[in-house]
Amino acid sequence: MLRKSRFAALTGLLMLGSSAAFAAAPDTMAQRMLACAVCHGAEGRATGDGFYPRIAGKPAGYLYHQLLNFREGRRLNAQMTYLLERQGDAYLREMAEYFAGLSLPYPPPQPTQAEPARLQRGLQLVRQGDAARGIPACNDCHGEKMTGVMPDIPGLLGLPYDYLVAQFGAWRQGTRRGTAPDCMAAIVAKLSPEDIDAAAAWLAAQPMPSNPHPAPGLPRPLPLTCGSVSATGVAR
Repeated sequence: MLRKSRFAALTGLLMLGSSAAFAAAPDTMAQRMLACAVCHGAEGRATGDGFYPRIAGKPAGYLYHQLLNFREGRRLNAQMTYLLERQGDAYLREMAEYFAGLSLPYPPPQPTQAEPARLQRGLQLVRQGDAARGIPACNDCHGEKMTGVMPDIPGLLGLPYDYLVAQFGAWRQGTRRGTAPDCMAAIVAKLSPEDIDAAAAWLAAQPMPSNPHPAPGLPRPLPLTCGSVSATGVAR
């Protein structure tokens, strides 16, 4: 089956060492997705290097849109493009649903070296935004607990500082884009480098709440239109 070929091949090389051994392996989503563990860690938990995100437990709609973005060139990563360029929409949805369904514990955050004033600025941006500059609070979209909102909005906690800063930078440089209208690109364009540093430092220093799952909805409509969000996200 063509759509499985690249994942199957890479998984076989990594875990089994020979084509004969691979032939005896079970053909399950867990087995096929072992290829993703090279960068994203076992079961999508993330690794300790700080540049690859956790994908386990993220909303399925968000993961699906990111797979589409890599396949279609809105996000630039040669490895991801290679793995996804021949995969169909239905299989990308199956991949997203597999990782979204993994409910795994989060490790504690890494100790922060950020000074109090920097963390306070990050807290202000995350919880209040900056109305004078047209910057909404992060939790207006990503949920009060910052663990994401079903079905399309990711959580921002549990991500390392380096990854957060890199993604803000990718939006500023246009190497990461979303479906138009790209709300994150519009927001990031208004953030200074100091804002990005402060927000990332505060987010990376926060522990996950006791319930780390995405919220079922938001209490009010999104502050701006986002092309990658399939609905307003308002809780019913």
